[in-house]
Amino acid sequence: MTTGTETHTDSITDEQIHRDVLAELKYDARVQPNEIGVSVKDGVVTLTGWVDFYSKKWAAEEAAHRVRGVKAVANDIEVRLSDSGERPDPEIAEAAIRALAYDALLPEDLIKVTVSRGVVTLKGEVEWQFQKQDAERVVRSLWGVKMVLNLITVKPRVQPSDLKKQIEEALVRSAKTDAEGITVEVEGSKVILKGTARSWVEKEEAEKAAWRAPGVSLVDNRIKVSWKEIFRKAVSFFAL
Repeated sequence: MTTGTETHTDSITDEQIHRDVLAELKYDARVQPNEIGVSVKDGVVTLTGWVDFYSKKWAAEEAAHRVRGVKAVANDIEVRLSDSGERPDPEIAEAAIRALAYDALLPEDLIKVTVSRGVVTLKGEVEWQFQKQDAERVVRSLWGVKMVLNLITVKPRVQPSDLKKQIEEALVRSAKTDAEGITVEVEGSKVILKGTARSWVEKEEAEKAAWRAPGVSLVDNRIKVSWKEIFRKAVSFFAL
């Protein structure tokens, strides 16, 4: 017997996903939907076309991932800078260094920048996953950037047992999660979440709590949503 989660996902057709991705692209003010082509096969979305800023390529990918039923996104969008958008690599490198230095969330001198033909490569070590993501965020919007390769590693400074305890305590503190229904496993800097959640919001909140722990480099969210609980709540609501 398939789970409620699998049935719900499999019931969404490629045609519906295609329509929803186009609608999400139109809704996102950062991109122009007429610049981007969309195709869908077995829940995998392929984005094509070309844009004049790398931030648009990233925004299109984020928009596609937000659509229900999307299993993966292949981002084949090209970044083609106009003549006015071209920028020498040394200038891009200097701008990236300044942007990283101005960001209060990032440790100084721990992130190294390399630029080649508009492609920015980030290397180094940070303690938190959000720092790795933030470093890429501040660089990808810079003028002249065609692509960002984020090779920054998240190096845990806590023992796996301490990490497990911190995440479990965070789940207990959260008003949006039922800690008793969720188990936490830690393999190095990888966190595996298992159990049953009462809603998609609870499942996502548990994952966010895991990402907030120091040293986490990967969260494998295997929590299943209890559709029986959702149905029970819906029946109770409409019975009022």
